[in-house]
Amino acid sequence: MKEKEVKRDVTERVKTFEDAQAETGRPGVPEFSDVPEDMRPYFKAQYKIVVIAQALNEGWKPDWTNGNQKKWVPWFGLSSSGFAFGVTVFNCSNAAAGNSSRLCFKTEALANYAGRQFVEIWDELLQK
Repeated sequence: MKEKEVKRDVTERVKTFEDAQAETGRPGVPEFSDVPEDMRPYFKAQYKIVVIAQALNEGWKPDWTNGNQKKWVPWFGLSSSGFAFGVTVFNCSNAAAGNSSRLCFKTEALANYAGRQFVEIWDELLQK
């Protein structure tokens, strides 16, 4: 991660994907030209969310060998009115590894923020 303005909270520094890029030093979204065209939006959204998670977590990486460490993920609901952020949940350590490890957050507050602030990108990733 690049040097950052420590006195400001990460949620004040990272409000857009471009902010997340600046925070992490990651390049722009790859074209994924070697992937079938109909799958490219998913991979582009995946890249964006991973970069956003890296930025918001400020270098924190989950320790998957530590069952006591909470790892928070946004949880979304789909209704007839559309896609919306719902709640956050933490991933229990068990044999079912279904929550993308790069998409978890170190705190419930960050998972809530990521779910709300970047709901359009999550929508691209999870349902389009």
